[in-house]
Amino acid sequence: MKLTALLTLGAAALTLPPATQAVDMEQHSRSNPLMQPYTTPYEIPPFELISIDDYLPAIKEGISRQKKEIAAIVANPKKPTFENTIEALDKTGDLLERAMLVFSSLDETMSTPEMVKVAEEAYPMTSVWADEMSMNPGLFSRVKYLYDNREKMNLTTAQRRAIEDRYKSFTRNGALLSEGDQAKLKELNSELTDLYLQFNKNLLNATNGFSIVVDDESRLAGLPASSVAVASEEATSRGLGQGKWVFTLHAPSRLPLLQYAADRELRRQMYEGYTTLASSGDYDNRPVINKIIKARIAKAKLLGFDNYAAYMTDNVMAKTVDNAENLLMQIWRPAVKRVREEVADMQEIVDSEGGGFTIAPWDYYYYAEKVRQKKYALDEDVVRQYFAVDSVRKGIFTMAERLYGVHFNEMPDAPKYHPEVNVYDVTDSNGDHVAVFMTDYFPRTSKRQGAWMSIFKEASTKADGTSDRPIVYNVGNFSKPTADTPSLLTLDEVETMFHEFGHGLHGMLTRARYKCQAGTNVDRDFVELPSQIHEHWALEPELLKEYAHHYKTGEVIPDSLIAKLDAASHHNQGFVTTELAGAALLDLYWGKLTETDGNIDVEAFERNVAETLGMPAEVQFRYRSPYFKHIFGSDGYASGYYTYLWAEVLDTDGFELFKEKGIFDPETARAFRENVLEAGGSEDPMTLFVRFRGHQPTPAALLRNRGLAE
Repeated sequence: MKLTALLTLGAAALTLPPATQAVDMEQHSRSNPLMQPYTTPYEIPPFELISIDDYLPAIKEGISRQKKEIAAIVANPKKPTFENTIEALDKTGDLLERAMLVFSSLDETMSTPEMVKVAEEAYPMTSVWADEMSMNPGLFSRVKYLYDNREKMNLTTAQRRAIEDRYKSFTRNGALLSEGDQAKLKELNSELTDLYLQFNKNLLNATNGFSIVVDDESRLAGLPASSVAVASEEATSRGLGQGKWVFTLHAPSRLPLLQYAADRELRRQMYEGYTTLASSGDYDNRPVINKIIKARIAKAKLLGFDNYAAYMTDNVMAKTVDNAENLLMQIWRPAVKRVREEVADMQEIVDSEGGGFTIAPWDYYYYAEKVRQKKYALDEDVVRQYFAVDSVRKGIFTMAERLYGVHFNEMPDAPKYHPEVNVYDVTDSNGDHVAVFMTDYFPRTSKRQGAWMSIFKEASTKADGTSDRPIVYNVGNFSKPTADTPSLLTLDEVETMFHEFGHGLHGMLTRARYKCQAGTNVDRDFVELPSQIHEHWALEPELLKEYAHHYKTGEVIPDSLIAKLDAASHHNQGFVTTELAGAALLDLYWGKLTETDGNIDVEAFERNVAETLGMPAEVQFRYRSPYFKHIFGSDGYASGYYTYLWAEVLDTDGFELFKEKGIFDPETARAFRENVLEAGGSEDPMTLFVRFRGHQPTPAALLRNRGLAE
């Protein structure tokens, strides 16, 4: 997933600061590092110089400067042209963008109570300014003139698309509304910004507030030694002393417990702790969800849409809710059928062991692992020993070098926001600088859950035609190293690293002419193509032989283990696909609501969706609503979680071309780099995909890849 800052047209009225305040900010700018040109290598933010007191002054000054830049565009007496309107708009807001990219990034990775307080002022402030920009009648009139006359102008494909995208952005953000309705939209946007902040704060606090303390070593039976060691170190860090183990809701702690713990009650405690996260007490997100849904319905209707899902899908490849839902159902049905087969296999093991119970949701991971060991003799604890984090990092870099000719050179003295961050100078085959890339892979209480890619600097083209290259970073919450072992990744974590690196390549290799089209600035249901297609290389034997080495002996992963990985590649895909498609459908069902009084019973709503879909009792949605940050922590993936599967239709079809030609075939790699990674949002995404692949995709390749095809 890509993390985005609130920097684009979109959300609620800001008055100009008093003259004295402007003077104060000018004085402060002399010492505020965010307001100075960075003198660091490649303009990496000087993190060690930035203090909590620097953010708000820089953001306020950034808004003030962009106001003047916008005013100059509007006041231009010359007839609107692409250069004096669209391109000029693309170049505004440098200071605001710089300040918000640093703040929003660290707000997610280095959160503190002080950062939360800044966020409570910064995000509403930028939301208000985004609304003011998107409803600026003078600016919109210039964009509309270009839109209305685009057929008569000598435009490149990228320029025409930029005009059309800007026009649609304005209209989707209220430019055609009356003044009264614009005021209502600003109120709704402001309310939603506050609600997203509250949702995220509740989620972080609820996650950090839950733990399971084990004081009986026998309850740890079945758990990998690495998981036990991490739990012991967690207990020690909390001052609990010897003979205690602490498990948290962070994935590297939660998932091994569910997968390996023989203690069924321990698995139930963890499962129910996770699935009831942020659902009660001081950090209950259910009332927040009700308010979000009510505000979204009002916003969609104000803008002329039947519901919020219609509003969100109108602006991407899917175009309609029905198109998104129809795709999901083509995947849902065979996935559910496979779940029934998987549960039967698991129940057979329970019965053979004299378990005396029926498979419940908290049993799924555990008995799926037992089935895998029985069918394929594949022990993931053994597999992990070939996937130390540094080895996997070598794997992603080797993949990029062989496909695209880029090299990653560590910069040990570069500025970094945390000691665990690694920084790399990315160069092309001719030695030219391409980008800066950073990685931040381990969990901490100040970091939100999940994995993502974002940027500290966007790629852009300067006035002299030279390219200003980006600063891109990946964040994860992978298994931590212990005193005795390095970080050993699960197969899921390996795929996640390749996934986020794919997003990173999209950001690093961009060659789009305009900032608004650079890197991952593409349709939401196209943005996951680069991330997901690169997952396929993770377990390809040709690449495994180059990076998967035993962390103790250095032995290359043996052919026998690779064969087992291949044989087990479709294992448990019914469960994985059902929980993912189920979450995507739940998201669309929330978005399809057309009215609410703000008193929806969240659990009952989820049960009704599950019953409507025929969800197996043994499977839950991948995310329950109170911790479904993708769709309630912002509007980025709202009514858009389906995009992971939409993009998988593209990526599986696209990777079949690599399999046909060779996974490192230079011509296929060149076509993908030029038409997808470099092009960004400069053309229609389906046009770009067809140019690379040669035909439009269907779900058939996805079903084959997941082993769900008949």
